[in-house]
Amino acid sequence: MKMPWKTMLYGGDYNPEQWPREVWDEDMRLFELAHINTPTVGVFAWSRLQPAEDQWEFGWLDDLLDLLQRNKKQVCLGTATAAVPPWMAKRYPDVLRVDFAGRQREFGMRHNFCPNSPSYREFAVGIAGKLAQRYKDYPGLVLWHVSNEYGGECYCPRCATAFRDWLRSRYGSLERVNEVWNTSFWSHVFYDWDEIVPPNLLSEHGDPHNPDQTAFQGLSLDYRRFMSDSLLECYKLERDELKRHTPDVPVTTNFMEVYKPLNYFRWAPQLDVITWDSYPRAGTDPADTAFNHDLMRGLKDGQSFLLLEQTPSQTNWQKYNTLKPQGGMILQSMQAVAHGSDAAMFFQLRRSQAGCEKFHGAVIDHVGHEHTRVFEECRELGKQLEGFGDALLGSRVPAEAGIIFDWENWWALDYSSGPSSDIDYVAEVRRYHKGFYDQNIPVAVTSVLADWSQYKVLVAPLLYMVSEETAAKIREFVAGGGIFLTTYLGGVVDENDRVTLKGYPGELRDVLGIWAEELNVLLPDDHVTFTVSDPSPSIQGRHHGHTVYERVHLEGAEAVASYDNGMFAGTPAVTRNAFGSGQAWYTATSVESGFAAQWVKHAAAEAGLETLGEKQPGVECTMRQSEKGSFLFVLNHNDYPVRVALEQRWSTEMVSQESADGGFTLQPRQAAVFADNGTSTF
Repeated sequence: MKMPWKTMLYGGDYNPEQWPREVWDEDMRLFELAHINTPTVGVFAWSRLQPAEDQWEFGWLDDLLDLLQRNKKQVCLGTATAAVPPWMAKRYPDVLRVDFAGRQREFGMRHNFCPNSPSYREFAVGIAGKLAQRYKDYPGLVLWHVSNEYGGECYCPRCATAFRDWLRSRYGSLERVNEVWNTSFWSHVFYDWDEIVPPNLLSEHGDPHNPDQTAFQGLSLDYRRFMSDSLLECYKLERDELKRHTPDVPVTTNFMEVYKPLNYFRWAPQLDVITWDSYPRAGTDPADTAFNHDLMRGLKDGQSFLLLEQTPSQTNWQKYNTLKPQGGMILQSMQAVAHGSDAAMFFQLRRSQAGCEKFHGAVIDHVGHEHTRVFEECRELGKQLEGFGDALLGSRVPAEAGIIFDWENWWALDYSSGPSSDIDYVAEVRRYHKGFYDQNIPVAVTSVLADWSQYKVLVAPLLYMVSEETAAKIREFVAGGGIFLTTYLGGVVDENDRVTLKGYPGELRDVLGIWAEELNVLLPDDHVTFTVSDPSPSIQGRHHGHTVYERVHLEGAEAVASYDNGMFAGTPAVTRNAFGSGQAWYTATSVESGFAAQWVKHAAAEAGLETLGEKQPGVECTMRQSEKGSFLFVLNHNDYPVRVALEQRWSTEMVSQESADGGFTLQPRQAAVFADNGTSTF
């Protein structure tokens, strides 16, 4: 749908219900100074809006929205359903969750509701409907914010019943459930639906220190799917009620990078726009943050997203809550914009006086005025974003390389009993993403369900779970001329976590041209080496493998590298198979970042992928494109100045209006934006 905002969104979570009325007017003055145009209000205000089951208090919100309207501010309006009010927990205990250990929670915290509670769903839809009816004609309403950072799980009797219903819908019969879960193992054959119970510490999970350790991977995998779907159903119920009254106002909920419990690729089609919350820790590699942005952009096949939360300076909940260095907040905000965000929003606009977030950073500090370092930096960012106008809105980041990220594959890997607890799916994916990032090669994060026709190179690290449909898509991609790479443990199981009985790598055996006979585990301080003599100078030489390594037999593929040592010395470590017009690669061990980067460089050259700008340590280049033109972002993540060479098409830096003239000097932690010569300036 078409988004209603005309400029980059700038603002964030605002909680005036925590403050006396006289503070609000001062906030409006400070918002104007900081160029804030879109506060997010009402996210945790359920107990203020509905103090009792049959009582509503909208007067304070009416006054707030009138004040924001008079000050020409747009509004992102929350439905307030992320934390139930105390009266609800007292009168309707079915809203309270049962935890992984089988204990029913009491009132407290947030995300404190059972997603399958009839009472919670009824009250959540009720307040969403009340808000939508009351404010459907409010002119400043540009975005609905449902709940907040959905997450967690419940193991109550209502969830158990709902899980059985979910299984009936998914599999159709109890016989099919027994088949896909292989319940003949350990005498688990079910003869009645009511015999199935949620997998928790009282049933299939026996180690409180390792919640991923389960006796029945298929059951636990399906419960995780079910719980993600249950929370999604809560979102959809509120969304549908909002749409009934405000069909033209976009609806969203905020995501949290690679948040394990929820399959965001399954959620994404239900959101009008992807929004997410970015909180990198001190010392986080900018490549990791770039991956998170690329993932959020990839959830809707490259559409722009909104950075809905970040901190202006520090968090309160990390182990080490360091301040962002001077310029760091602007740089991180511009990195989000460079990767596809049409917003830079904060948690929070005014620092809370009490509660666990009173030391979380804010635009307006406890001192209450604008004369702070953080406020001045926020004002500078607001000025820059305002200067962009609508030039970037809706523009895309073109990419001809893709990396597959799959939540269910991640769950299945971590639920697997063996071969090594050091196998890290997210780290493996990030390692290859960083190979593209470090060479300024645009890359998209995609799913097994997406259209891959735009890609020339496709990387699928640790693609352990492969359905017949996914395997067919991979064959089609490679046969059509694509370059594909997957790694050890590729194609081992189907979508139900049953081993594919064709010999590893299962459904991918023909396209990869190999048979992986067995896998050995390396202890933490051990490694194997392998030497590449072909096919490109970029990856020639000796490299290291860690964690695990496989014995691979060639079945049409060629060995690009073989192990120099270890139990499988002399056997292939890296293979390449010609298949149709393309090629399929396989790494039989967990390679170090250096090899991943060198392979990316080789594949990019083979496929003719574009590189943006010269490569310098700590300098990131991305590009956004639309019918309004092309825009090059150059970000200096270093704490020292750098000089970058630029093509003549990038003539003027948009923020400073300085002439590039073939090169540009970036100051420490500076982001620069260039429009091509055919694009009108901001």
